[in-house]
Amino acid sequence: MKAEYDLSKLKARKNPYASKLKKPVTMRLSEDVVAYFKSMAEEAGIPYQSLINLYLRDCLVSHRKLQIKWPQAV
Repeated sequence: MKAEYDLSKLKARKNPYASKLKKPVTMRLSEDVVAYFKSMAEEAGIPYQSLINLYLRDCLVSHRKLQIKWPQAV
């Protein structure tokens, strides 16, 4: 193996699988929720959208479900 490699001649190319890794969606989130994830993301040094994705993935993996109880009409 060479001690040094000349990488200046390599061409950059996009990952052909990148478009299949994540699906773009539009969500309406409360301002306080976005602020919370942005502050956590800043501390962690990652984009806040990635942090939200990691949190949702953790919910998926651990089969966490939100218990919603609507008030009953009288």
